[in-house]
Amino acid sequence: MTSLEEKPGKIKAFLRLVMIEHSIFALPFAYLSSLVAIESSNDSVGEHWLDLVLVTIAMVSGRTFAMAANRILDRKIDALNPRTQNRELVTGAVSLRTAWTGALISLVVLVVAAGLLNPLCLVLSPLAVVPLVIYPYAKRFTNFPHYVLALAQAVAPVGAWLAITGTFSGSWPAWVLGVAVGLWIGGFDIIYACQDVEVDRRIGVHSTPARFGVRTALHISTVTHLLCFALFVWFGQLAGFSWAWWAGLLLTGAGLVYQHVVVTENDLSKVNRAFFTANGFIAIALFLFALIDLYVL
Repeated sequence: MTSLEEKPGKIKAFLRLVMIEHSIFALPFAYLSSLVAIESSNDSVGEHWLDLVLVTIAMVSGRTFAMAANRILDRKIDALNPRTQNRELVTGAVSLRTAWTGALISLVVLVVAAGLLNPLCLVLSPLAVVPLVIYPYAKRFTNFPHYVLALAQAVAPVGAWLAITGTFSGSWPAWVLGVAVGLWIGGFDIIYACQDVEVDRRIGVHSTPARFGVRTALHISTVTHLLCFALFVWFGQLAGFSWAWWAGLLLTGAGLVYQHVVVTENDLSKVNRAFFTANGFIAIALFLFALIDLYVL
């Protein structure tokens, strides 16, 4: 009886470890790429419902693997940082064995989902995993680990397009969207890293804020988000969107500006608000306006 009660507790702790709810950041853009691919193929959503389910499974399992691997590889660093020393692997709420088990199961699910989609996705699935594994190590050798994270996130829209079409032909919109999403996430990862400047410098963790200071890092994040916004504009043109997309993009721009207004060199207290609230809003709003453009107008 005790083991049966403990198992749900372990699962809940593991889900907290990988912050499963943060799938909301990238998943809408995988759906967006999928839906644009369906439209470009003159197919209906109903013809690809199973593909969309498999895209969801692949995305969530891939992100779960990435987060678990990140937490496993960073557990000693997390123990040295007051902000992260309460994470589950540090406190023992999740054992290393449980974390590895969850990571490996997630990896297997990702590969199986890719194989069920089409042969191209199966063949390329190891390449999608590579940047996910490199990212935790990046902070050990480069001052720009945020752009390794950007590369890992850029894979999602491209992979979603390939999931629907099974070919690189005509996939240019997905590449543009992928780079836009990557820069969006990389940009706010720079903001997030500003919280740990002093600790990172003391324990030898590399980041853009630790190397160049908070002020310069925030400027670099601003430029990154400007490039991101320009690529969202380009994607809208490639996809042939009308006014609804551009209205959603205005809201996205407001969300990006908000992050850079509330987080300043002298006040990092609102980093979490910028990270979670603003970015969750951006992902959902842009996707909803794209849906209106695709299926209402």
